[in-house]
Amino acid sequence: MERVDVAILGRDYSLACPPEEKDALLAAVRLVDQRMLAIKGAGRVASSERIAVMAAIQIANELLSLRAPDGPLGNVALGDFKGKIESMNGMLDDVLGTAV
Repeated sequence: MERVDVAILGRDYSLACPPEEKDALLAAVRLVDQRMLAIKGAGRVASSERIAVMAAIQIANELLSLRAPDGPLGNVALGDFKGKIESMNGMLDDVLGTAV
């Protein structure tokens, strides 16, 4: 594990990650820091904790609304994939259960 020192919203943090994941970690830190700074700059939220929660909600919402670029699941949001897969597994279980 490699130690990585970062700053988010002006506070220093020391994180650990495998060397091959360092670039991805730094990109994630930049995204979180930018989002938190934007929320703080808007002036509607004052405490660091609330700013962090608002940033987390915004980033999670973006992640869950991502869509596959094309193909048969192109219209399915990333957050819906789990439900779709569980539904397909249920149908397979039903079909396999009646075939035995």
